Amino acid sequence: MGIAEYQAYGYFGLTAFLVFALYSYIYHLYSTDKKDGGHDYENYSNIALNDDISDAPVSPISDDKEK
Repeated sequence: MGIAEYQAYGYFGLTAFLVFALYSYIYHLYSTDKKDGGHDYENYSNIALNDDISDAPVSPISDDKEK
């Protein structure tokens, strides 16, 4: 078994791990519920479109320090 074969296995393993990590992160983003303290990340996709100074913010800003 030469170095090229080890590189091929390593490349395949790294690619499989990164694909798994990406899909698990995407699942984590969309599985959190807004009622349980999660964020609605689909609202943030409009930031690039609604970036004028007079536009409403994506999430309201509160002065409460209850955290």
